[in-house]
Amino acid sequence: MDNVIKKNHKGGRPKKAIKMTEQLAVMCTLAERKIIEQKAKEALVTISEYLRTLGLSGKVVMLVKRIPAENLAFTTALNHLGALLNQIAKKRNSNDELNAFERADLVMLTGRLKMIVSDIEKRVQ
Repeated sequence: MDNVIKKNHKGGRPKKAIKMTEQLAVMCTLAERKIIEQKAKEALVTISEYLRTLGLSGKVVMLVKRIPAENLAFTTALNHLGALLNQIAKKRNSNDELNAFERADLVMLTGRLKMIVSDIEKRVQ
């Protein structure tokens, strides 16, 4: 113990270049969990590695159908009309009279509603 210099030597696992710091929780049933664990075991990888590989490179079939753009346009138009009608109803319920601009808006809204109803009827038949 004369003049011996001690080195700061840390043992253990070497540091990774890219650390995995993010955690992702997956909700499933007990049966689904057992199946996933079994498949990971058969692949000789951890559950995390199995799910990560499947998620990043696997293909998942979408079960939900996409909503057609026409239906989205209808929904948007109906929401807009509903908001405008709500404003008019609020004003009428407070015993305020509609001005010329608001009456013109009401006539336009009525026309748009009739067009939308007509389009919906055509699609249903």
